[in-house]
Amino acid sequence: MNILVIPPFNTAQKTVLEAGAPSATFTYAAKPDITDEQVAEADVIVGNLPPKRLAHARRLRLLQLNSAGYDAYMAPGTIPDGAVLASAVGAYGQAVSEHMYAMLLMLMKNLAGYRDDQRAHAWTDRGTVDTMAGSQVLVLGAGDIGQHFAKLASAHGAHVTGVRRHVGTVPEGFERICTMGELFDLLPHADAVVCFLPSAPETRGLADNRFFSTCKHGAYFANGGRGDLVVQADLIAALESGHLAGAALDVTTPEPLPQDDPLWDAPNILITPHVSGQFHLYTVLDNLARIAAENIRRLSAGTPLLNEVTLP
Repeated sequence: MNILVIPPFNTAQKTVLEAGAPSATFTYAAKPDITDEQVAEADVIVGNLPPKRLAHARRLRLLQLNSAGYDAYMAPGTIPDGAVLASAVGAYGQAVSEHMYAMLLMLMKNLAGYRDDQRAHAWTDRGTVDTMAGSQVLVLGAGDIGQHFAKLASAHGAHVTGVRRHVGTVPEGFERICTMGELFDLLPHADAVVCFLPSAPETRGLADNRFFSTCKHGAYFANGGRGDLVVQADLIAALESGHLAGAALDVTTPEPLPQDDPLWDAPNILITPHVSGQFHLYTVLDNLARIAAENIRRLSAGTPLLNEVTLP
């Protein structure tokens, strides 16, 4: 078995990965350096090879993405016949949740403003602050990332409600799980609304004027899922009116956000350039190596894969 590996695994992570197929040949290559011949010879590719390059993948049995999202690979014919696609759900929970939690606390404690004051050499008291303790937190998307976030917030004393398509069991960190059909009944009671939803027809543009006007006055909004969830002009209006206390975004539409986009200058907003995930926290690559190794084992054994994506 030939396995082509794109993510920048360190020695320990390579050891974990290679344990999934001890007799396989592993080739490690940065994305720009990968040749068509390497793609053609690969039985397994670990990493997000550009979709158009999969046309050369004659032997491919598994494309193990290094991302939780897989939209770019869903066009019919993108994945070669006979190959399966698997996402990296489970790799990013700690990284994304900690990033978004830190952004939310920065807003609640006026820390971004104090950073501005520091740069201006201004000794300023910015007044009262908010706390997660005792707050009502609504998490849209109760998967791996949402569950990690719920544990952080509940440990801080927040009361966390999760929203997803089906109720099912209540994961650790949540006090209850509700369905998307209940969303607009829940929004008026939330002190913070935190989103980790994927891009889908039913989520695109969900956070619009109706959504924000239904939110509790003085609530915080955070989005670490996909930028197309938000109608950005409506978010700006909600911030400018003071209806929302602040917003934290790690995702926008488009990306990169143009320099002249009005979202940059909305009041009480924190924007980071989609960096909560990627490979910035070492645990992401640790988790990815573990997930890929397990899927390689399962592929060899003919058993169902982790995070297998249903192709169109």
